[in-house]
Amino acid sequence: MAAEPRTHTSGHRTAEVTIAHHVDPGESDNDSVFCCRDLRYSYLDRFPALDGVSFDVTRGEKLAFLGANGCGKSTLLKILDGLLFPTSGTVRAFDEAVTEDTMEDEQFSTAFRSRVGFVFQNSDAQVFSPTVREEVAFGCLQLGMTQEETLTRAADVLAMLDITNLADRAPFQLSGGQKKKVAIASVLVMNPDVLLFDEPTAALDPRTQHWLTELIVELNESGKTIVLATHDFGALDVLADRALVFAENHTIVQAGTPDEVLANRDLLLSVNLIHERSRIRGH
Repeated sequence: MAAEPRTHTSGHRTAEVTIAHHVDPGESDNDSVFCCRDLRYSYLDRFPALDGVSFDVTRGEKLAFLGANGCGKSTLLKILDGLLFPTSGTVRAFDEAVTEDTMEDEQFSTAFRSRVGFVFQNSDAQVFSPTVREEVAFGCLQLGMTQEETLTRAADVLAMLDITNLADRAPFQLSGGQKKKVAIASVLVMNPDVLLFDEPTAALDPRTQHWLTELIVELNESGKTIVLATHDFGALDVLADRALVFAENHTIVQAGTPDEVLANRDLLLSVNLIHERSRIRGH
């Protein structure tokens, strides 16, 4: 694994951190990070969440999932993270099949977890350790890194996100915005190639929303692939290069640039993403 130093700006300060490039034996030159075909998923075998969804995620892109609540966006992110497995259809990540069997293989699972990170919408569902420092260190230790490397990485990421002062605080004592930063730090510390975000700007104040939007752009510019579910139309052109629109029947009904998607008002109305009186900036 080769590494090179990169500088990231957190909006308040700049910190030097190491961005490592993961190279696995047999890694494909294919530009697709994820290749999903005909994905179907139902909860309790009765409640459909995805119904024949197919798409690719290209290395280095920013891809957004758009759709009304309940259309399957969060379910799909969990499938991409190997937390759920489709009822039918196939998922390939880095040119390898992702299944219950492959994720039970320790070597495969460790490699996958080191390359794909997921920031949940609800930080309380992700942050659980007694202190922020322990929370940020947890993933590295699970991947078998030494304590020295783990502490160095944790310190770098805490500095990058300007939350070193929170290191000894208990996460449950933090504000919503601070918890979000800790949740992001706990993922970034493992230096994944792909970052999945579920409604990253939801329930944040405008200042923190702006900070997080800038961070996502900076991470993408450093080489990270970004996949996110969002309702933030105002920042969509910054958060995404491409968008997939989901209908309430759990299918993809349009793919295009943010401008193309937001210009299709009839489509947005038909999938219940906007109200007939809604105004979309620039459209």
